[in-house]
Amino acid sequence: MQALDSIVVHRLRVPLTVRYKLAFGLVEDFDTIIVEVIDRDGRSGFGEATILTGYTDETIGDSWRTTLELALELAAAGDRAQQRIAEVGVKFPFTATAFGTALEMLSGSPLLDLAADAAVPLVGLLNAKDEGAMEAEVPRLLEAGYRTIKVKVGFDVAEDIALVAAAQKVVLGRATLRLDANQAYTVDQGIRFVKALDPDGIELFEQPCAAGDWGAHLAVVRAAGVPMMLDESIYGLADIDRAARLEAATYLKLKLMKLVTLNALSKAIDRIRELGMKPVLGNGVACDPGCWMEGCIAARQIDNAGEMNGFLKARSPLIENGLVFRNGAMHIKRGFAPRLDRSALAAFAIESRSFSGAKRT
Repeated sequence: MQALDSIVVHRLRVPLTVRYKLAFGLVEDFDTIIVEVIDRDGRSGFGEATILTGYTDETIGDSWRTTLELALELAAAGDRAQQRIAEVGVKFPFTATAFGTALEMLSGSPLLDLAADAAVPLVGLLNAKDEGAMEAEVPRLLEAGYRTIKVKVGFDVAEDIALVAAAQKVVLGRATLRLDANQAYTVDQGIRFVKALDPDGIELFEQPCAAGDWGAHLAVVRAAGVPMMLDESIYGLADIDRAARLEAATYLKLKLMKLVTLNALSKAIDRIRELGMKPVLGNGVACDPGCWMEGCIAARQIDNAGEMNGFLKARSPLIENGLVFRNGAMHIKRGFAPRLDRSALAAFAIESRSFSGAKRT
């Protein structure tokens, strides 16, 4: 890798168009870090880390401090850059991914260079919490082209069971449903929930219990009549291998921000299939740089609806020549070369720093 001329990092707070309710909190903004790397010929690449504690153990404060330290170090690191990013990625994978993917983009990674135009189908999110509201929202989702719809659960078991039943009644087989508890259930709650489900039209149920509680998850798996998926429990190849060995899931979901590099993400998808499971890809809590990168990988390697729909939740894109959403899909043109929108970076900036060699400006 050619020596870097400079690294520019931005800490952003990106407002959302609609508040995003998860089992572990209400999301009103994305806390996003953008890393730009520029070489001595003026070529550049960029990467993203959007930090949501709960999806990751990282906090935005710790991640930003790590970003500043790593940027200062890498500006003079030369050939050691990838090694240092990998080392930081052990504790701060989301943060390290902003650097790792920026370098891959700078180097012209073939994983970001599509041979043909691509349409990556996306998951639509059902926000309605009662049947009446669903009667209005579901037709809008279907008209927008979504054929897979996600229902967030993990709040109150009885209410969640009623919510899913209402969604099945309103959707009426016109789309498949993904259910996601975001780790919110205890083992007893998870078992109660899956035993009450009618499996009709349900593609999968995602991450019922805490990420580290494999025993609780396996107990829910044994009681379930629907396919199960792990998300927050899966960070790398060791977790993928463990899931296969324990027969813990039919599906495994990956996010680029857990894997540090595009290359590692691509290999993890291959590994899931080698072990007889099905990969799902995508981060619903990411801006358009991360969603674009995941979309490029999905176009090559994924055959189900992608979850890289975070760019549709942000009030404004960070890419100037932004992503196109049409007919339920992210559309990426062959040869697409994204450019960061400087006005958006300035509008959402909490702090920006530039590093050159060992100097900070």
